[in-house]
Amino acid sequence: MSHFFRLLLFLLLTSGLSAAAQSVAFTKDQFGSDKDGLREALRALKDGDTEYRADPPRYAQALPHYLQAQTFNPNNAALNVKIGDCYLNSPTKTAALPYLEKAAKLDATADARTHYLLARALHLNAKWREAIAEYQLAQPVGSNTRNGDAGAVTGNDLQRRIQECRNGQQLMEHPTRVFIDNAGPELNSADSDYGPVVSADESTILITSRRSGSTGGKKDPEGNGYFEDIYEATWKDKTWSRATNLGTPVNTEDHNATVGVSPDGQRMLVYEGTNGGDLLEASLHGITWGKPKQLGARINTRGHETSASYSPDGRYLYFVSDRPGGAGGSDIYKVELESRAPAVSLGPIINTAYGEEGVFMQPDGKTIYFSSEGHNSMGGYDIFKSVFENGKWSEPENLGWPINTPDDDVFFVTSASGRHGYYSSDRPGGLGAKDIYRITFLGPEKQPLLSEEDQLLASRLAPVKQAILAPAVAVATAQVTILKGTVTDDATKKPLEATIDLIDNISGQTIASFRSNATSGKYLVSLPSGTNYGIVVRQDGYLFHSENFNLPVGAAYAEVVKDIPMKRLEVGTTIVLRNIFFDTGKATLRPESKAELERLQKLLVETPALKLEMAGHTDNVGEAARNQDLSKRRAQAVVTYLTQHGIVATRLTAAGYGEAKPVAPNTTKAGRQLNRRTEFKVTAK
Repeated sequence: MSHFFRLLLFLLLTSGLSAAAQSVAFTKDQFGSDKDGLREALRALKDGDTEYRADPPRYAQALPHYLQAQTFNPNNAALNVKIGDCYLNSPTKTAALPYLEKAAKLDATADARTHYLLARALHLNAKWREAIAEYQLAQPVGSNTRNGDAGAVTGNDLQRRIQECRNGQQLMEHPTRVFIDNAGPELNSADSDYGPVVSADESTILITSRRSGSTGGKKDPEGNGYFEDIYEATWKDKTWSRATNLGTPVNTEDHNATVGVSPDGQRMLVYEGTNGGDLLEASLHGITWGKPKQLGARINTRGHETSASYSPDGRYLYFVSDRPGGAGGSDIYKVELESRAPAVSLGPIINTAYGEEGVFMQPDGKTIYFSSEGHNSMGGYDIFKSVFENGKWSEPENLGWPINTPDDDVFFVTSASGRHGYYSSDRPGGLGAKDIYRITFLGPEKQPLLSEEDQLLASRLAPVKQAILAPAVAVATAQVTILKGTVTDDATKKPLEATIDLIDNISGQTIASFRSNATSGKYLVSLPSGTNYGIVVRQDGYLFHSENFNLPVGAAYAEVVKDIPMKRLEVGTTIVLRNIFFDTGKATLRPESKAELERLQKLLVETPALKLEMAGHTDNVGEAARNQDLSKRRAQAVVTYLTQHGIVATRLTAAGYGEAKPVAPNTTKAGRQLNRRTEFKVTAK
């Protein structure tokens, strides 16, 4: 080969390498033919640097300037690094990857900081192996670098990131069987939408949004959209209604975010940015939310209290706080609302040296969901599940891929059934920066079944085939019953606001009290399995109404609709006492009857002129004469109890009707159960 051709080949090869791997500077040497374009690009760079180098950096404001400059010169390594850094500190972090990959190709001598930023972008895009390799090149990132994600990173920090990638690899190999669906334009906007909370029956959802049209109309100075407001939607015809702004007094000119809602949807927990970040509570009066009120010093401190959830009975509050004395970062605490006892940490099984956030207590009263940067997170906050059994919390279980991602996954809630979950996420194809998503849990995968055909008669030309059916795959649901309906005046049929007491019939204690809605009369009560419940509905001027739900341990999810007509105290009115219990075939009152008997006694004491007939009824099983005798003895047992507890005997009579007055057909088990009842009738008042 001649000297000339060798020289030509060398020039071609070196020029190709230079073009592929060389960063292009913003200089006249490079862009002398477009002086005006260069001038505009340099001005955009300067404006971007002013925002980027602020303390703290204003990434959202810097990004448009940098993108303008990058349009003019896409091949400057330093500029691509800055754009990637801005995206890593934005709601759309995954968009950083192409810019940082390009920067690495343009600058073969990339420093540890660039390797770290590229590692973060790869990590956030679930490119686990590549991210680990870049994290290893990033060691160490010195303390003289910028704050935030590009700040000082220790060897321990890098090892933690590498472990998160390994966690992600393992979790991604065994994905959770779910459908994850965008909740659609009814809930989501072009801006960030997050913090969903749902009523236990999934009929109402509250979300936080930074969309236009906020109450104060102010924009966040950090460029994250408008100030936060709370919006509400209802489930109807298998879709959500369009979310509407709750307006004042819940929303103000400041940030207002929804944190939690009671199972019946009548109380809401609100986060306000005042005092460093406090939790407040608002109550629903008919169709109008009242002004949020402070929850007090046992919950709110000078630090941040950012998330909370009611227990299903409303007695306890689980909340997140960064108060002094925690395990590290923010921790989860529990407090009894009506006592003076201080809040207590959930302990080291739940709380880690890193941050915990987004606590949610499932309506079964024992399953908690929360987000954590610790445990076996695959990056940022992952959502975990733990169950309180035998006096302690179970080891938190990562909900897995694809529910969890390498970015922050927080504020996860479920319906009472446990079949659906809601959370916010920044996913490809969304309608805005962060969107609300609905998760449907599918349960374990059905194992494939090979064709099995038994040739029962081999001599036949066409063999008889026996179908082998694969067993159904059970989807685990919460062990809770939702009781809901409408309280009305029995005569006028108009909705009625009433108090609903939840009684533990074994202990006789009132577990919780709720109110039906003042406008609609609707109510909802969550009943975790494992208790014999007495439900008592009461209102001034009306006779109390009682129901019974005996839910054994492990009882599966159920939803029961029970409308309750309240009867005024009038002569001739009859009330069934559903929480009076007898031993089978006997007239011996069981201890679980005590709370109901005490209510009846109280009614008689408070209404001195009231006279009652106690009546016993049976089904048609057995001899009619024996049923008649049993029903009379049971009615008499109630009368005897009341007279022994101070009620004058002349105010009470006992009658036994046996099987003579059924209220349902005796042809079914449910019908016979309804016919076996104790009731009273008002004979004078």
